[in-house]
Amino acid sequence: MRPESSFSNPLLETIDIETAPRPELAVIWLHGLGADGHDFEPIVPALGLGIPVRFVFPHAPMRRVTINGGMPMRAWYDVYGWGRNVPEDSAGIRASAAAITRLIDREIERSIPSERIVVAGFSQGGAIALHTALREPRRLAGVLALSTYLPLAGLLAAERTQANAAVPIFMAHGTDDAVLPLALAEASRRALEAQGYAIDWRVYPMAHTVSMDEVAAISAWLAGLSSPLR
Repeated sequence: MRPESSFSNPLLETIDIETAPRPELAVIWLHGLGADGHDFEPIVPALGLGIPVRFVFPHAPMRRVTINGGMPMRAWYDVYGWGRNVPEDSAGIRASAAAITRLIDREIERSIPSERIVVAGFSQGGAIALHTALREPRRLAGVLALSTYLPLAGLLAAERTQANAAVPIFMAHGTDDAVLPLALAEASRRALEAQGYAIDWRVYPMAHTVSMDEVAAISAWLAGLSSPLR
């Protein structure tokens, strides 16, 4: 499958929110399937971070999604179905990863070093966050992967970079998630741990959403990344 022409644009449209002047940390936060960059705007004040942070919420391009009857919606890649024998949209995943890499480039151009950039995402956005960060040749601050899974897992060993072999990874999932079952996330966690990644793993009694307890844990995790460069 060819990447959608939307990705030929030099930069994705984003919503940028700075909690204070001269941000010290950048968080590139990717929404889930069918949502848009506005979806996680309310989390900024809820996190209550005590340092200046730039949150970057990109909009995924519009594309037809097979699993949703070919309906056009904002999506980071197509989903053909679920199961061991169902192929993944490798071209779409890689095109989105390239688009997020361009956003990382922009943050570096805006004077945020790569070591102070977090790539975050929910659901499909979390899958792209994991895929992109673990292949990024520049050291990142961390990865937030919420209610999601590891895409193209079988290729990670050959494509991962040493720069982010020890990147902090926060993964959280709901026990009652009917969209992406907990077992799928657990399998992804085990696959990452098998390759030496240390996972801060959290499970909450919730569906395919984000809970306030989870927001509190994310806030504490991000605050831990705000210490002087490791």
